[in-house]
Amino acid sequence: MKLTYDPRHNIAYLRLHEKTEQVDTIRVSDEMNVDIAPDGTVYGIELLNANAQLEVEDDGNLVVINEELGQRQELPLGVREGSAEYKDEQKPKP
Repeated sequence: MKLTYDPRHNIAYLRLHEKTEQVDTIRVSDEMNVDIAPDGTVYGIELLNANAQLEVEDDGNLVVINEELGQRQELPLGVREGSAEYKDEQKPKP
């Protein structure tokens, strides 16, 4: 599983499986698309207007919880427009 974020286009993509075959993209809403294979396997979820969706909860962090072990880990996503990481990523590359 891999979560990527493109600040230039403000799109996040949660890849659940590597695409090994043709997938159909289903528009779930104005801000979400799902890539699905003919057999029903979900390959990925695309979030449009991602910074607004990803920073709404958990202070802009990705929270991973192992419920069996009771472990919680927070990873900063750096998608906030005011964050230093976001500003650095918005600067043109030389």
